Amino acid sequence: MIDLRFSTAVQMVLSVALAEHDDFRCTSQMLAEGLGTNPSLIRKLLFPLSRDGLIRPSVGKGGGLRLGRAADRITLRDVYQSVIENKAILAIRDNIPRRCRISANINEFFDTVTGEAERAMLETLQRRTIAESLADILRLDERRRSRRRTDSQPLRAVRETT
Repeated sequence: MIDLRFSTAVQMVLSVALAEHDDFRCTSQMLAEGLGTNPSLIRKLLFPLSRDGLIRPSVGKGGGLRLGRAADRITLRDVYQSVIENKAILAIRDNIPRRCRISANINEFFDTVTGEAERAMLETLQRRTIAESLADILRLDERRRSRRRTDSQPLRAVRETT
């Protein structure tokens, strides 16, 4: 089964960062609606994100969610480690009968391979902040909007000439 906690948590943190950027209030209900998911999943992911200081919830009138620290000080690695905790990226099969040279050594081999893969992934996530990620999303959105405007212009021109 594919684990969607990380991608969902990144979308949540980016949504909170966007709310701060655009100066509007973000709530867990808004996140659930925006992600098209159950509010209980949002609450479940908010727990480690707030425990680790990435999201700061406030209650009461005017409450909502804020980033726990500046967006340029939160990395994707921080988000990953918060919601995934100590779960390995790649799992090794347990209790393999040691019947040949492959099965006798496969766990040690995979320990090395999965360790290298995990270090590489975490290094990549460490290099990307929420601030940079939000800037990328905003650039992608502007490009998407620009394409839509460009795509709709020929239709307007046709309508105006007829």
